[in-house]
Amino acid sequence: MKAGIHPNYKKVQVTCACGNVFETGSVKQEIRIETCSECHPFYTGRQKFAEAGGRVDRFNKKYGIKSELQQ
Repeated sequence: MKAGIHPNYKKVQVTCACGNVFETGSVKQEIRIETCSECHPFYTGRQKFAEAGGRVDRFNKKYGIKSELQQ
């Protein structure tokens, strides 16, 4: 490695909008984020899954498409 061309890599604190603080390595002085693993819906299990029920039937009815079961 050449001397003097690489950034100074150090331990920094990451602060989330929810108040969670953890330590990681970075070349920045501090890092602020909006969501972390403590407040993100995917990781906390509070994620809402999109309901697809009836969408296919509504599409087929709208465009007059008969499914194989209806014929």
